[in-house]
Order: sequence, then structure tokens, then C-alpha cells
Amino acid sequence: MDVFNVLTMIGGLCLFLFGMNIMGQSLERRAGGKLRSILGKLTTGKAVGVMTGLGVTAVIQSSSATTVMVVGFVNSGLMNLKQAINVIMGANIGTTVTAWILSLAGIESDNMFVKLLKPSSFTPVLALIGIVLYMFCKSSKKKDSGMILLGFATLMFGMESMSGAVAGLSNAPAFKNLFILFTNPVLGALAGAILTAVIQSSSASVGILQALAATGQVSYGAAVPIIMGQNIGTCATAMISSVGANKNAKRAAMVHLAFNVIGAAIWLSAFCIIKEIFNPSILNDPTSLFGIAVVHSVFNLLCTAIMLPATELLERLVNRLIPVSRGSDPEETTEIDERLLATPSIALERCYEVAADLALAAADALKESLLSIDGYSESLARSIRKKEELTDRYEDVLSTYLVRLSAKRISEADSAEATKLLKIIGDFERIADHGVNLLESAEEIENKGMSLTREAKDEYIVISSAVSEILDGSVEAFLKNDLKAAENVEPLEQVIDYLKEKMRTNHILRLQEGACSIKNGFVWSDILTDLERTADHCSNIAGCVTDIANNNMNIHESLREFRNDSAEFKTKFKEYMAKYSLEV
Repeated sequence: MDVFNVLTMIGGLCLFLFGMNIMGQSLERRAGGKLRSILGKLTTGKAVGVMTGLGVTAVIQSSSATTVMVVGFVNSGLMNLKQAINVIMGANIGTTVTAWILSLAGIESDNMFVKLLKPSSFTPVLALIGIVLYMFCKSSKKKDSGMILLGFATLMFGMESMSGAVAGLSNAPAFKNLFILFTNPVLGALAGAILTAVIQSSSASVGILQALAATGQVSYGAAVPIIMGQNIGTCATAMISSVGANKNAKRAAMVHLAFNVIGAAIWLSAFCIIKEIFNPSILNDPTSLFGIAVVHSVFNLLCTAIMLPATELLERLVNRLIPVSRGSDPEETTEIDERLLATPSIALERCYEVAADLALAAADALKESLLSIDGYSESLARSIRKKEELTDRYEDVLSTYLVRLSAKRISEADSAEATKLLKIIGDFERIADHGVNLLESAEEIENKGMSLTREAKDEYIVISSAVSEILDGSVEAFLKNDLKAAENVEPLEQVIDYLKEKMRTNHILRLQEGACSIKNGFVWSDILTDLERTADHCSNIAGCVTDIANNNMNIHESLREFRNDSAEFKTKFKEYMAKYSLEV
């Protein structure tokens, strides 16, 4: 093997890793919505958790990436430690899919149909289809499909380049002696762990082992310990990702390490015993690409089989290794974890979780402020301000995160959802601000010994009830993506506009009659303004939900069309006018 073979091998390795990376990223973008639906099923039990880990890893082609994702979920509070254990076990099985795909390169036959199964036969066709989809199609989904095919083709070309470059080693005594050395189980496992920790992908390191196996110099006796070590080395990525995370996230990373170390220790010990006592001849036989795929799958299935019934013990072990510090909060979580940016569709799901918290906090702040006008108390004031500060923090975190998320290559659907969230969270944050404005009006009434007239109080009951209903409708439209609830918001917003103008006119008449003071009038005007603007923000939220469903982001145009052309709008408007009538 000369210097040119070495360069070819390095180039093949680079193509292999690059192809695996872009294929995984494109698969994740293409299956973003499905990944979010899979995430929703994580709480249903051990079997589903394992299948979820298996499925996600098979899609993104990396158990390391799945485990890093899980660490992010636990850190964000999306998943508890018990759920994480099951998903991590499934991820270890899912990572074996890559080895099976790569094993197709080892097919040897003169039969034409069997030859067609060999990647070197169909990869050029996939590359051609991929480049056509990527360069000539405008749809982001088709472009991503093209990138998946191009990534797979690049991966397979890299694999073949590596295999071709190392083919000359088949007759090299030094190379054979190296793998004889690795028949020592401890050295083999150590070599596998180091290689995988360096390249941070067990799928890639197994692929490299398969390329070396094509020389015929890698025996089963050497391959088995190396594969066991690779499972330990893949934990490096998750351990690094847990730095700076909370205690539960660190435990999730430790679960990954403990699971693989314990599994490798048990089966490596069993391997050593079998080797010493029985010394089966198969251990001296050269392995193949297919053989490595089989060993990889069997080993991970055996590890899961022995550890799945002991998940509670594994949980107790990591809780012992990473105990809760005295005085700390074991459930403390960050709002949105940076690690989730690696999987944009899941990051967007987490943004929705935080946005839902923001929406509920804003709605609570506004509703409590409605009560404060006629029932002010210090405890109520503290609660309103605390919730408004919470919405400010959520809005700041979400805006920053969504901007970063939008800068990544994400699907058109995810991009539209991110834009929707950016618009909606601003409206909810402003609703909480109007809640504080109403509270300040209540404090002015309380501190200055003022009081609203009986007529103003009656009017306030009507308009505050309407605002409470429109707020509930906009929150429901957002949280449940309920288009019916969204359509009911706009006619009620028009009724609230009417009520505000009517109440201002009534107030002027009371001033003229001397039934109300100018000082009280300023406060009443501020209250009406904040209520009307709250309704405006509710209208924006409902309009945004409707527009996203109709693939249209021109909210004002949609609202105008709905008001002018919809018979349903006119019907609901009349109903709300009757419901919130000022007539006694």
C-alpha cells in the first residue's frame, strides 16, 4: 500500500462521512413532521420508547445524534429520565441499519438481478435522480429527497473508495498481524472505542471496519471486540453534549455510557469465556461486510434484551452516580436547549411548548388584571407583574431561538411555522403588557380613592366579559390550531371596537351631565383603550393561525376578505352584538 492508496483511503473516508452527514440531515428535514409526531408517543411505555429510539436513529442514521437529542429533551423537560433510558436503548439498535445498508456492497454473484442489488450498480442511478431533483425542482421536499439520494450515493462511493484503497493490504503481513493483535478482546474493544470517540459516530466506525473487512484479513475474533468497543466510544458525543446541562440531562448521558459499558462488559466476558473454553473455529474465519452487520445487530439486540428489564436499576445507578446537590432543584430545566438546534423539527416542537406557556401566562395576566379593576389587592398585583415578567422572558428567549432556527436549512413547512410563532408570541407578550396597564389603572383608582360610576361599572362588566371570551378564543385557536375558534375571534373583535366607541360616547354624555369627573374620565379612557388593543392582538393571533392554514401570510388582507365576503362573519357579529348589548 503506497502513499497514493493512503490518499485515496483518506478521500474515501471523507466522502463516506460527508455523505452520511448530509443524508442524515436531509432525512431529518424530510421527515420533520413525522419526528414530531413520534415525539408525542414517547410516554406510552418501554416498548414504544425503544421503537421510537430505533425509528428516529434509523431515520437520521446516528445513535450519537439521537442520544444528544435525548439529552436536550431531558434538559428541556420534554422527557423524563425513565423515558430517555428506553429511547437510548432503541437508538443502539437503530444504528445497526447503516451496517446493513453498507453490507450490500459485499454482494457477489453472476446473476443479473442479484448484481442489481449491489450499490455500485444502482448508486449511479440514484445519484442521477438526486441531482435532477436537487437542481431542477423548486419544492424544498423534492430538493431534500434529492439530497438524500446524493448523500447516499456519496456515502457508497466513499465506501467503495476506502475498500479499493485498502484492498492491497490483503497480502500485507503487518496488516494481518495488527488484526491478530486485536483478537485480544481488551485491545480490540479499546481500539473500537477510541476510533468511534474520535469520529463521533458508531455507524461510521462500523462502516470503516466493513471496508477493512473487504481485505479478508479481519477475523470474527478481532471484529467482535472492536464492535463492542465501538458501542462504548459512541458515548463520547453525548457526554460532551451534557456539559453545562442540568442534573437530569447529565444522567441521561450517563445512562447511555452505563448501558453500553455494562452491556459490553457482560458480553465481552461471555465472549472471552466461550473463546477460552470452546475456541470455536468461526473466530478464526475472515469476516465479511454482511458478517459485521450481523454481529453489530446481534450484539445490540442482546444488550437491550439484558438491560431493558433492568431500567429501574439503571435509573437508580445513575442517580447514585450523579446525586442531587443539597439545596438544588432536581427538576430545574432550561426553557429551550441549544442541542435541539441539531434537529430543527424537534427544536420547533419545543418552541411550541414554550410558546404555549407564554400564551397561558399572558392570558392569566390579562384575566387577573380584569379582576383588579373592581377587586384590587397587593397579592393580585404581584401575580400579574410576575406573569408579565415571565412572558417577557419567554418572548425574548423564543425570538432569539427562532431567529437562529430560521437561519438553518429547514423545510418550507417548518419555516412557515417558525414565522407564525414569531408573529404570535409578540402579540401574546403585548397582551400581558396591557394586563399591567390595566393593573396600573386599578392602582390609580385604589391609591387616589377614586371610583367608577354605576353606569361605567355596568359597561365594564359587559366589555370585560367580551374581552375574556375573545382571549379564550385566540388562545384555543393557537394551542389547538382550531380554525373554527379563530374564525369566531374577528366578529367579536368588531363588537368590542363598537363597545369601546359607544362607551366613550356615553362617558362624554356623563361628563356633560356632571355625573363623572374629568379625572375619572382619564382612567376610564385608558381602561377602554387597553381592552380594545387586547382584542386587536387577539385578532392578529387568530388571523395568523388562519393564514398559516391557508398558506397565506397577509393577515390584514385575509381579515378584510373575511369581514366583507363571509356570511358566517355577519351571523356571528349579530350574535355577539346581542350577547354583549349595552341596552338594559
